[in-house]
Amino acid sequence: MSEEMDKIYMRRCLQIAANGRQNARPNPMVGAVIVCDGRIIGEGYHVRCGEGHAEVNAFASVKKADEHLLPQSTIYVSLEPCSHYGKTPPCADLIVSKGVKRVVVGCVDPFAEVSGRGIRKLRDAGIEVTVGVLEEECRILNSRFMTFNEKHRPYIILKWAQSLDGYIDKDFKPFVFSTAFTQMLSHKLRAENDAILVGHTTALRDNPSLTVRRWWGKNPMRLILNSKEPCFPEIDPTLPMIPQLMECLYKRKVQSLIVEGGAITHRKFIEAGLWDEIRVETAPVTVSQGTASPSLPPNAVISGIESYDGNVITTYIQASVGHH
Repeated sequence: MSEEMDKIYMRRCLQIAANGRQNARPNPMVGAVIVCDGRIIGEGYHVRCGEGHAEVNAFASVKKADEHLLPQSTIYVSLEPCSHYGKTPPCADLIVSKGVKRVVVGCVDPFAEVSGRGIRKLRDAGIEVTVGVLEEECRILNSRFMTFNEKHRPYIILKWAQSLDGYIDKDFKPFVFSTAFTQMLSHKLRAENDAILVGHTTALRDNPSLTVRRWWGKNPMRLILNSKEPCFPEIDPTLPMIPQLMECLYKRKVQSLIVEGGAITHRKFIEAGLWDEIRVETAPVTVSQGTASPSLPPNAVISGIESYDGNVITTYIQASVGHH
């Protein structure tokens, strides 16, 4: 199979994997596609944590009439097949038992119990394995899972809305810069992440509920950064809060965190280098005075710009991302 065709089928894996965004957590989103002679004969994705993995669902979707084609087939998987017994049996064993001739893997699973073992198991069984097709896209799809397992902390999104002249409020009082539609997008983002945090001042001033009211899904864990009453009892208020908080969230298996303000809290995260993504919504209004927006870190590079109802959402990632 040509390199170009491998990429086409891996793109399909990524496309269907994204359907698991809400329910696969805390497991990664994974897609699998089975191909024989240029025809897709089976595909599946990891629908829900605790249920069948992508490979299981892909094999289950193969029609009886096509089962004899499996020994001549290639299975594409966006993430390395698991090799351990978790809530489900190892997918690497399933692939071996089905007798497919080739496996194409998007990226290696950083989870300690897999990390290269699934690939080794397949190769030991005499199956041809290609690794690293659309690797960057496969890693980005599961950036939360990857960050959590590699950096032992949640994936951190800093997020604020501001005026055209760079203020996050008006005359130091709360001001709504978002539109009804961008508020809905904020709630969608909350539904896709595990926890949400605001600083002590923001909590007192705005008393935000930080829930998913305009979207469907689970409310994220609500956290307030407060030295008098820390979010977790094991935090020592005399020591820097944020590194301790990261440790607590990692222990509680929280894979992603949205930081919604205010300016001081954002600045603390930026100064500590604790961020993976920054989302800034700029409204086409000027307020002339108020709390200045946080300064973007020097290593922030634009990864996306979207415009809705005149508001512009700019997403930044760290310049070093993607250069492993």
